Amino acid sequence: MADQIPNPEAEGPSGGWGSLKGIASIYGESWPTPAALETLSRQNKPGGFMCVSCAWPKPVNYHPFEFCENGAKATLWDLTSHRCTPDFWNGHTVSELRDWKDHDLEKTGRLTHPLLYNAGTDRYVEVTWDEAFEGIAKVLNSLEKESVVFYSSGHAGLEASYLYALLARLFGNNNLPQSSNMCHETTSVGLMKVIGSPVGTVVWEDLEKADAFFFFGQNPGSNSPRFLHPLQEAKKRGARVVTFNPILEQGLISFVNPQNPIDMLTGRETQISDQYHQVKAGGDIAAILGICKHVIEVDDLAIVEGRERVLDVAFIEEHTTGFDTFIDMVRATAWSAIEHESGLSEADLRRSGDVYIGAKNVIGVYGMGLTQHSQGALNVAMVVNLLMLRGNIGREGAGCCPVRGHSNVQGQRTVGIAEKTKLIPMEKLTELFDFDPPTKDGTTIVDAVKGLMDGSIKAFISLGGNLLRAVPDQKEMERVWAAQDLAVMVSTKLNRSHLFPARTAYILPCLSRAEIDTQATGNQSVTTEDSFSHISGSVGRRTPASKALKSELAIVAGIAKATLAPSPKLKWDEWTGDYGLVRELIEYSYPKDFKDYNARLFQPGGFYRGNSAHERVWKTPEHKAVFTTPDRLNSLSFADADGRFRLMTIRSNDQFNTTIYGYSDRFRGIEGTRDVVLMCEADILAAGLVEGDSVTLVSDFEDGTRRELAGLTVRRHALPSGTIAGYYPECNILNAIDHHDELSKTPACKAIPVRLEAAGASESRAG
Repeated sequence: MADQIPNPEAEGPSGGWGSLKGIASIYGESWPTPAALETLSRQNKPGGFMCVSCAWPKPVNYHPFEFCENGAKATLWDLTSHRCTPDFWNGHTVSELRDWKDHDLEKTGRLTHPLLYNAGTDRYVEVTWDEAFEGIAKVLNSLEKESVVFYSSGHAGLEASYLYALLARLFGNNNLPQSSNMCHETTSVGLMKVIGSPVGTVVWEDLEKADAFFFFGQNPGSNSPRFLHPLQEAKKRGARVVTFNPILEQGLISFVNPQNPIDMLTGRETQISDQYHQVKAGGDIAAILGICKHVIEVDDLAIVEGRERVLDVAFIEEHTTGFDTFIDMVRATAWSAIEHESGLSEADLRRSGDVYIGAKNVIGVYGMGLTQHSQGALNVAMVVNLLMLRGNIGREGAGCCPVRGHSNVQGQRTVGIAEKTKLIPMEKLTELFDFDPPTKDGTTIVDAVKGLMDGSIKAFISLGGNLLRAVPDQKEMERVWAAQDLAVMVSTKLNRSHLFPARTAYILPCLSRAEIDTQATGNQSVTTEDSFSHISGSVGRRTPASKALKSELAIVAGIAKATLAPSPKLKWDEWTGDYGLVRELIEYSYPKDFKDYNARLFQPGGFYRGNSAHERVWKTPEHKAVFTTPDRLNSLSFADADGRFRLMTIRSNDQFNTTIYGYSDRFRGIEGTRDVVLMCEADILAAGLVEGDSVTLVSDFEDGTRRELAGLTVRRHALPSGTIAGYYPECNILNAIDHHDELSKTPACKAIPVRLEAAGASESRAG
């Protein structure tokens, strides 16, 4: 029987009328053209437009409306009727805008013309595209090659991404960090180490055959709402869902399907999680170890009683290594230690283990709640350990399912945006373009930020994103970002990264994916890769926000053509005129992944580029899947101490990454503000506070630097004692750039050591 899971903070279930109300609120704020509704009708369908929000896969058998609340918000936000023209700067200085909220900056609307910062007037001024490209090239060619970073968010399609990576290597470095450095690089590094594949192993059909889903630190209600449809179908057929998350996420509690008229009219909810365990932030290693311990103990008993084994012995013996060392450690670990580190009871972990044992096919799902820790890669390895005990990897209905957070963040890595040279087919690049690619590994985001701080990095080209807002140590980042020789931001709207201009700073406005991209051979299509390694074509139909806009690919080609020496092998104009030619280059460079690329562009559900671990081919040094024996029971880089809390950063259902659509977090009962810190009642009392008090959060990372975030209102929330929560990206100011996963250097945003300083009692308390 499923547990009853109350969530007193939520205004109602995920989906349902609340979802439609959320979409309507964005429509009212952005006032997109009526044609935006036609775009939504084509969203995530073959021959249509691929959502710019999350990377959740596109089903072959799609729904009439194959978009979710956040996907609709992203589309309407892009297709706003508001315009931020060069005239905007007649009434505003850059310094003045630093007091604006993220939401208000983006609400100014779509950028319409290329801009150059004028330090004398503290304003951006319009320039021509040729002036911008020539100005960028002049600064780039005056700098040392290693001092330039080519960053990208997960927005640009595969075609622009391939040429962007080529531009960096032709320029002379592999400094190609990407937004996955801040979220799922832990997956790429962690999974590669244990199963030989940098991405998840499941495909859509596995969702339809799974008997149980184990969720760790992933929130489909806000971050991948279309996942709730297959979860609802799974529940109908009797599948079980067990969730581990420090905070209650409504999407994993209950769901009303907006596409089901009966559900909408009656309010009929589907309970998603059968068990919901609020693990301490950083306690997932212990929790998963507890499940494994129960499974092993039940298997031991089965041996004694002569019953069928619980463990998949054949799989373990044929396909894995390291099992004996792992099982010895599990048996030697006391339940009391597991309970202490996880914050969960032995009884609850055994109940979870019973669900795991009782399911033939299990999928392990995780998100940034696992990856953004100091031992994030160990978290990922523990999920794999659990799956391997019963052979739940590399077969139908089972596997590892990391959920990526940006539409093409995985695909950009696939086609060459990577700082690690071993991932790149350098010999193919030499053959195609007649040059010697640089062989030195490039920089990660963490090292790039540290390079800005020590002065070794002097220029950033940003293909999308809002990097200054997304990284740790925001205050210091603001200072060093402005000290660069060059900053180039390819953007659709204003964001905070524009407000600390480098000595030379350009904003280059680009088309959105939903807009018509007219080139020499007509309207162009682009492609993206989803979390299940499927490639889908996308074609825009909306009139561009400005006639002066260029596509991301055209901007990349323009910078390259102005910066690099000409060569008959570098056909920037031809590639800009026909993106199909770029896809031919990608296919030649990655023939196994992209066979018949152009012919399969609009295959329903996308075409699968394959995954070795899905086929139980383990591309590890051992040529087997690896059991990892943990050397600790938590994923923290610090010890508990009196007055020290573990701060986890969270997103509301009214945002996507650093884009803030509004101030309604209905799943947590927070309206009109983001300046809050969520605490359990026991911690509020122990700190001598009451709900409504104003506090300052202060970093407790032991490096001698004071980092603080003031003016936060204490809100009571159901959280484990010692774990508190605040919003991303605002709380990034509290995280140190050196606080990151050991292997991947992904910032550890889900357990930041902080302390509270009272800033004064609330009016009600004072009265």
